[in-house]
Amino acid sequence: MTYCFYICVCLCLVIFQTTIIPHIALFNNFYDLLIPFIIYLGLFRPAREGILFILVLGFIMDSLSGGPFGLYLTTYFWLFIVVKIVIKYLHACNNILLLFIVAAGVFMENIIFIASVSMLGPDSRFLAITMRTVIFQILWAGCTGFFFITFFNHIHKKLEKFSIFRSGTKIT
Repeated sequence: MTYCFYICVCLCLVIFQTTIIPHIALFNNFYDLLIPFIIYLGLFRPAREGILFILVLGFIMDSLSGGPFGLYLTTYFWLFIVVKIVIKYLHACNNILLLFIVAAGVFMENIIFIASVSMLGPDSRFLAITMRTVIFQILWAGCTGFFFITFFNHIHKKLEKFSIFRSGTKIT
């Protein structure tokens, strides 16, 4: 049931991100919607449950993006690892952490993307346009990331509760 939930959420996010968001002017500089889901997996799910899914998701996004292969795979993997390290020192349900962690994840993804593009050659015009986009993405992430993570956690808990009662297993 858990992996079905992961597949459904990721499929919906990828479809929404690639087909609907580009056609709405308000969301012109919106961030990668899979980042809050990856952070959710890192915060609230065990590593053995999320790592394989993160790798497959990164591979799929690399296939869809048209960018250098391995870029999303690397970004998602390291983002997941960093979140796992952070929750060893900070409480995962801390609302202040939830407010800033998605923005930090978006910043980390953009740093990896900028570093990979800058290896191709310096372009000062690219840097100015990129910085504006990164700032808008971080602002969007700060405003919406908390709600995405809370939504994923709430829905997943409801589905787990539903599947436990449905199978006849009692919760102790």
